Amino acid sequence: MKLFVKGDLDGFFGLFVDNLVQLLMIILFCSNLCGMSDELLYGVVLPGCAISIVLGNLFYAWQAHRLAKKEKRSDVTALPYGINTPSVIVFVFFIIKPTFDATGDPLAAWRMGVLACLGSGLIEFVGAFAGGFIRKQTPRAALLSTLAGIAIGFISMSFTLQIFHKPMIALVPLALVLVGLFSRFCFPGNLPGGLIAVLVGTALAWLLALAQQYVPNIPQWLTFGSINFEAVQKSTEGIGLRLPVWCLEDIKIGLNDVKDWLPFLSVVIPMGLFNVVGSLQNIESAEASGDKYQTGTSMAANGIGTIVAGLFGSCFPTTIYIGHPGWKGLGARAGYSTLNGIAVVAICLFGLVGTIANAVPIEVGAGIVLWIGMIITAQAFTASKSEHAPAVAIGLFPAIAAWGATVMLGTLMSAKGVSLLEFVTPDQGLDHTTQEVNGFLVHGLLLMERGYIFTCMILAATCANLIDRKFLSASIWMFTASVLTASGAMHAYQVYSGFVFDYLFRFMQAEENSYAYRANDIAVGYVLCGLVFLIIHFYARNQKPTDGH
Repeated sequence: MKLFVKGDLDGFFGLFVDNLVQLLMIILFCSNLCGMSDELLYGVVLPGCAISIVLGNLFYAWQAHRLAKKEKRSDVTALPYGINTPSVIVFVFFIIKPTFDATGDPLAAWRMGVLACLGSGLIEFVGAFAGGFIRKQTPRAALLSTLAGIAIGFISMSFTLQIFHKPMIALVPLALVLVGLFSRFCFPGNLPGGLIAVLVGTALAWLLALAQQYVPNIPQWLTFGSINFEAVQKSTEGIGLRLPVWCLEDIKIGLNDVKDWLPFLSVVIPMGLFNVVGSLQNIESAEASGDKYQTGTSMAANGIGTIVAGLFGSCFPTTIYIGHPGWKGLGARAGYSTLNGIAVVAICLFGLVGTIANAVPIEVGAGIVLWIGMIITAQAFTASKSEHAPAVAIGLFPAIAAWGATVMLGTLMSAKGVSLLEFVTPDQGLDHTTQEVNGFLVHGLLLMERGYIFTCMILAATCANLIDRKFLSASIWMFTASVLTASGAMHAYQVYSGFVFDYLFRFMQAEENSYAYRANDIAVGYVLCGLVFLIIHFYARNQKPTDGH
């Protein structure tokens, strides 16, 4: 297999846009919410992110070449890899920011984030040894439907909203991407459609900015989303080489304060487990596309990448990305992974993140990422057994509900004088199920959001087993759901301080003045479902299925 092929350019732009979004999110959150200085962010955190990303991308590119050589194929696509988006949000809002708010010390907040990153990496690495067994016991429909649900909400919908938010610079690139990928149209010079889309979209943004500056009375809606020349110029002021920093001494200082980091295990453990499950699902997705990678090796490399990130000062775990079938459909092989690693290292070590983001709008590459989400969703149905399509469908719902909860929380947080507690706390003896916002059950969205990766997989696995008349297996999945729910890994939550939405594990005490929901009723409901399936298992052992019965 060649080091680089034409499709690697399209794959690179899609993966790079995704990674760039994470880096911008890190800068925004850590500087505005956690008080981190530019010296700490650009000098330590981002170089730490860069080291982990380049090592992981180079490993997965090498792994793809190794598989291609073993199977004598030239169409192997490397596993996509980058910073874990959910972990960025959760670690900032539930570990780094609370530490900063309590201490007022951004350095202490950063150290706590680094410890969380290391803890997540250890969980991912240990999980690699059980990954193969879990994959064997889980129907493909259960693994792929979870990814499809995430793709619909957190990828396709999010980037669709960005495209239509700035249509003047984003719709034309989207059209070029769809023509190139759906119609297999050959562009002049045999250039990749993704490259042309990014170039055309960027040119539009710059032309509209020039028009805004020199054309009198031009409508404001026509130039919305164009380039901000002042922002581009200001972002160039921080350009300069910054080498990665070994942070073992700071890690030791953080570890000495056991009472400070011990409570945050309630965040690190579930996020680490979610990353393990997510990696399993993405490896299964790659195999469904024709690239069969070793589960343990792939997951161990992911865990090591996160540990390396923490050792060099990053607070944010890395992960095997969702989207392998999409990158494969683009024609990407191993080169896109290598290019992404090199590009991320370059922009992080030289402080170019802000400059590139201001000079090349994210929206011009959104069409590529949107297409990835479409392919992931389609794969969940086409790569699973046709009779398992209903199981795939039910596995979509919790992830879509989780996306809805995220949108709702963001909307309520921006509304002045409104508290999430108002919508979940039972009022005047009413049950929490009556608490609605425009007809949507807030409580229902929140309980589906907690542990939704587990919920998606368990519901889809249960239905797949029922379709196959494996009633005993279906009952085991229900009992597993009950245990996870009773422990607080699924459905249980607490809301306090207006908008703080947190897990509520069995060993945790609810915060004062909070609304706490331990989901005991759902846990009992899962047990009852499991008992029903178990009874049917014994009753139907000698019964053959008949149409209509």
